[in-house]
Amino acid sequence: MELSPRFADALTFAFDLHRMQERKGTGIPYFSHLMSVAALALENGADEETAVAALLHDAVEDQGGREMSEKIRRRFGDRVADIVAGCTDAEVKPKPPWRQRKEAYIAHLAGASADVVLVSACDKLHNARAILADLRAIGDALWERFAGGKEGSLWYYRSLVAAFQTRFAEVCPQRKALVEELDRVVAEIERLAGK
Repeated sequence: MELSPRFADALTFAFDLHRMQERKGTGIPYFSHLMSVAALALENGADEETAVAALLHDAVEDQGGREMSEKIRRRFGDRVADIVAGCTDAEVKPKPPWRQRKEAYIAHLAGASADVVLVSACDKLHNARAILADLRAIGDALWERFAGGKEGSLWYYRSLVAAFQTRFAEVCPQRKALVEELDRVVAEIERLAGK
């Protein structure tokens, strides 16, 4: 597949939105996460619109809520905006309580489209890989970065694996290797965390 200038436009748009952010507790530019999620999506069969949504998957949650959602819809179209919306757990500030948001997000995955499931799984896999690397480097101090702490974070990622295993089997079984990799990474996080 050849990517068009539309993908380059999304890359620039995402960069402009997130260029001042860093990954939690690190000096790593947040934009690296967006590029990684888009790369994982492309490597797992995403078309260009889905890859554009992967680049923008955190824009609504982190950079403007509903107003940003409408801006994405106008600039990149309904399908991209719908995928981004499906990957967003909160459009409002302040965000609802952490556990409530995460439970709602997991429940939402049961009816999510194949595109949303793909982008979300790529997002969660990249996040889980970062958690695993940081857990190896700094140990349990890592959990202080997360609103759910150690127990909540472990619950959330194990629940995501279960939700993705079910939904991938229904909407995109040919991409099950992605969920298998997420399961392996989460299992290693659990092992290192003493679970």
